[in-house]
Amino acid sequence: MTPDGIVRQVSSKVVYANAWMSVREDGVERPDGSRGIYGVVDKPDFALVIPMDDDGFHLVEEYRYPVGRREWGFPQGTVAGAGPEAMAATELAEETGLRAEKLLLLGVLDNAHGTLAQRFHVYLATGLTPGPPRREREEQDMIQRHVKRARFEEMVRGGEIRDGCSVAAYALLSLHERAAG
Repeated sequence: MTPDGIVRQVSSKVVYANAWMSVREDGVERPDGSRGIYGVVDKPDFALVIPMDDDGFHLVEEYRYPVGRREWGFPQGTVAGAGPEAMAATELAEETGLRAEKLLLLGVLDNAHGTLAQRFHVYLATGLTPGPPRREREEQDMIQRHVKRARFEEMVRGGEIRDGCSVAAYALLSLHERAAG
């Protein structure tokens, strides 16, 4: 029996890997002593940026292959070897061309914690200065739009924004604003 009701890893093997992710199969022992397997996707942490000005937000839209459709959301991504704040600044500039005078960490969330070992760091970007975007090849279809806060909320309610990370980030922003008074 495992202590404190914790599922214990007894073995682990990588069953798939590429430059962006790996999948491993772990043998586990449950609190009652029974054994099983658990599949885990390992991906690097990423930053999500809420670029806010003029009572609204800068959003990006791109085709998301796994779900087979274009999706709106906040700029987000990872940069190898960079810390969370540097990732946020880089992704903001790459995807929108914007530079932020201030990046404020709103929180860190788990992304799909049932299968994915990945966290994302949510930043509020203010004091925005425009510039040219520097999108990666995978982002060549990306478009950007500024939307007012009321329109953003309509997009979430209407299913135009379905990215769970962007919606969770907006919840963190709302909690931050409420705490600030």
